[in-house]
Amino acid sequence: MNCDRNDLVLYAVTDRSWLGEETLCSQVEKALQGGATFIQLREKNLDENSFLDEAKEIQKLCRKYKVPFVINDNVEIAARIDADGVHVGQGDMEAGDVRKKLGPDKIIGVSAQTVEQALKAQEHGADYLGVGAVFPTGSKADATEVSRETLKAICDAVEIPVIAIGGISCENVSELRGTGICGVAVISAIFAQKDICAAAAELKKRVKEML
Repeated sequence: MNCDRNDLVLYAVTDRSWLGEETLCSQVEKALQGGATFIQLREKNLDENSFLDEAKEIQKLCRKYKVPFVINDNVEIAARIDADGVHVGQGDMEAGDVRKKLGPDKIIGVSAQTVEQALKAQEHGADYLGVGAVFPTGSKADATEVSRETLKAICDAVEIPVIAIGGISCENVSELRGTGICGVAVISAIFAQKDICAAAAELKKRVKEML
């Protein structure tokens, strides 16, 4: 399953911070109804069994909406439920090792901050890159900012699709015009909003205008 650029237009990364009375599943469904084109399940603090149950539930939803579903970092769980793939950071397993574990047809995304990291990820079999943080972000305390110039240089250097991540909102997404990205990955711009479905729809519209 190679990564289609169109699948990466509005890439939603889950976060439990704003659940309130809701379940993560219901929030993800609203994001999908609003037009999210890709879902990444990101869980830092759930125990293995809860994570597994949640992953299966959200996978079902993504299949219903025909949207790719990947898991952040946890290659074991991705393999167990036969997810569409995984997304790994620079400190996690190498793309080549992930590929050996998951097989040739899975989507592998890699985070990159420099041209060198980007080229290495591409060489090791990554299907797409997540580059950022392109703006200051609250969801990752240790995120280094990546300048517009570096983002553009990465897009120019690799052949695989690149998405921008980090602090992206409806207000600033137009600033990414002309960098060569094929979409954006967001957390709070969707999941922290009162109306998740409307927030996703509006952001998708602005991303398409920017592209």
